[in-house]
Amino acid sequence: MNSRTTTAPPNRSARPETAASEELPSYIKQGSKAYIRAGFALFLAGFASFSLIYCVQPLLPDFANSFGISPTQSSLALSVTTGFLSFAIVLAGAFSQAMGRRGLMFCSMSLAAILNCVVAVLPEWHGVLLARSLEGLVLGGVPAVAMAWLAEEIDPKDLGKAMGLYVGGVAFGAMMGRVSMGLLTEIASWRVAMGVLGALCLLSAIGFLLLLPASQHFVRKPGLNLNYHLQSWKIHLQDLKLIKLYVIGFMLISIFVTLFNYSTFRLTAEPYGFNQTQVSFIFLAFAFGIVSSSMAGSLADRYGRTPLLIAAFVLMLAGALLTLMTPIIGIICGVALVTTGFFVGHSVASSAVGAAAKSAKGHASSLYLLFYYLGSSISGSVGGWFWQHGGWPAVVMFTASYAIAGLLLIYAGIWREKHAAHSQVL
Repeated sequence: MNSRTTTAPPNRSARPETAASEELPSYIKQGSKAYIRAGFALFLAGFASFSLIYCVQPLLPDFANSFGISPTQSSLALSVTTGFLSFAIVLAGAFSQAMGRRGLMFCSMSLAAILNCVVAVLPEWHGVLLARSLEGLVLGGVPAVAMAWLAEEIDPKDLGKAMGLYVGGVAFGAMMGRVSMGLLTEIASWRVAMGVLGALCLLSAIGFLLLLPASQHFVRKPGLNLNYHLQSWKIHLQDLKLIKLYVIGFMLISIFVTLFNYSTFRLTAEPYGFNQTQVSFIFLAFAFGIVSSSMAGSLADRYGRTPLLIAAFVLMLAGALLTLMTPIIGIICGVALVTTGFFVGHSVASSAVGAAAKSAKGHASSLYLLFYYLGSSISGSVGGWFWQHGGWPAVVMFTASYAIAGLLLIYAGIWREKHAAHSQVL
C-alpha cells in the first residue's frame, strides 16, 4: 500500500487480529489499492443487504391481492424485517467484537439471500412474515459492522468519502432491488423475482468476502462480556450529541420509508392505475441518492455537517409537499427531492456517529441503526393508518411533521451550543 504510516488509535490492549509484526498498521487512505477494494466490497454489502431489505416495497399491493390482506397488513412484510433488524444490529455489534467483522458480514449476507429464496416458495402469509423476520434478524450483521469497519480502518480524513461510497451502494441496492422486483413481477411473478434477487445477492456476498481487506485495527475480545457491552451502550446513550444523531436517523428513515410504502398503493389506484413496471420506475429516483450520498462526504468536510443536515430535512419537507400535486411529474420531482434529502442526511449522520463516538465505535453505530430501523418499522406501519383513514394528504402530513421536528431539533442544538459558548465567555 502506497499510503504513509500514521499513528494507530491509542489504548490498544491486544495485537490487531491480522497484524504481521509489532509495527502498528496504517490506516487505509484514499487512492490506495486497499481503499479501492474496500470501496467495491462495501458497495456490494450495501447493495445486497438493502436490496434484500426493501425488495418487498413495490410488491405490497401484490401481497395485498395475493393473500387477501389490507395495505397495513401487507406493509408488515417490510416492517417485521426492519423491526428485527433494529435489535439484531445491536447484538451484531457485540458479536462482531468476538467473531471478527468480515466473517460476520459474509455469513449475514449469505443467510439473508437464502431466506429470500425461501420466501419465494412459501404458500402462506404467516410463513412469509416469519421468513422476512428471520431475514431481518440475520441481516443485523451487516450495517452496524460495516460502519464500524469503516470507522476503524479508513483514515479519518477520508472517512466521509468512504462512508458516502458505502451509502451509495445502499442506494444502488435499494433502487435495483425495487426496480428489478417490479420488472420481474410484471414478466413472471413476485415469487420468481424474490428467488432471482436472492441468488444475485448470494453472489454479491461471495464477491464481498473476496474483496474486503482484512482488519488491521480491530482488536478481538474473546467471549461475550455482557458488562462491557452494557457499559458501552450506556456511555453512548448519555452523550447528547449521539442521542441527537440517533433521533435524526429515526426521523430521516420514517419520512423516506412511509412515503415510498404508500406511494405504491397511490399509483396503482385511480386516477393513475399504473402496473408494476410503471410503478417500479419511480424508484429510479434512487439514482439521486447514489449521487448525493457520494457527494455528501466531501460537502460535509467543506461546509460542516449541520448545514447539510438542515438541507436534508428541507429537501425532504419540500419533496413531501410536492407529492400532493396530481400531475405525475410533480410526484416524481417530489420523490426525487425526498430521496436526495434522505441520502444526504443519512450519509452525514452515520459518518458523524463514528466521528463523535470516543470509544466502542461499533456500539455507537449499532445504536444509531437501532433507532434508524425502529423508525422504518414503526413509522412504516403507522403510516398505513394514515393512508387508510386520510389518504395521501394524511400520509404527507404525517411525514412532514417529522421533517419539521428534525429541523427544530437541529436548531435547538445550534442554540444550545451558542448559549454554552456565550456562558463560557461571560
